[in-house]
Amino acid sequence: MSSVARAIRPFASRVLSQKPLASACQVSPAFRFPRGTRSFSQSPLCEYHEPLMLSNAVQDDVQDIWTGNEASQSLKYAPLSSMMSHFTNSAMIAQLKKYTESHEWIELADGSKTAKIGITEYAAHSLGDVVFVELPEVDLEIVAGEPVGAVESVKSASDVLSPVAGKVIKGNSILEDKAKTINESPEGEGWIAEIEVADVAELDALLDEAAYKETIDA
Repeated sequence: MSSVARAIRPFASRVLSQKPLASACQVSPAFRFPRGTRSFSQSPLCEYHEPLMLSNAVQDDVQDIWTGNEASQSLKYAPLSSMMSHFTNSAMIAQLKKYTESHEWIELADGSKTAKIGITEYAAHSLGDVVFVELPEVDLEIVAGEPVGAVESVKSASDVLSPVAGKVIKGNSILEDKAKTINESPEGEGWIAEIEVADVAELDALLDEAAYKETIDA
């Protein structure tokens, strides 16, 4: 046995006799993100993290990586920071929702150019009980700031302005028979119109949720 081998053997024996790191703590599962505002690199090695609910688009990317989709092969060997950025950007696109100072909201669906428009919770509360909703005509061409519907309540009536330019795909037929859905779920089932957005970049000029809340709290 060489002198090098004799020197290494005792060290190797000690290492093999130790328990593996995995048995000493609970390692964070793959594709889970830390709680709060800390970055992924700041999370402790053995800390357990709650799973993030990923959008369909992000889940598809993960599936593609492990099933051999050529378009996603580069992510297999990409740095962790690049991989996380890819997933984060996909989630942001899928969940993009913006607001206007006139109390409308618009939300893109799964990163496409299809979006729903409605009035905010603040607007619905201010209007009071909604008794009638005027829906837009299918294929109506609209520009930003033009009415895409109207809402009438026991207090007043108000136009619903489109935050961006586009073409109407359909109105929310539920509101024809149940106008009060706007009071019950103004930013959910009470959406007013679905449109095809002409230019998604127009949403960049709108308010995010935090900025909108500042306008109503001022």
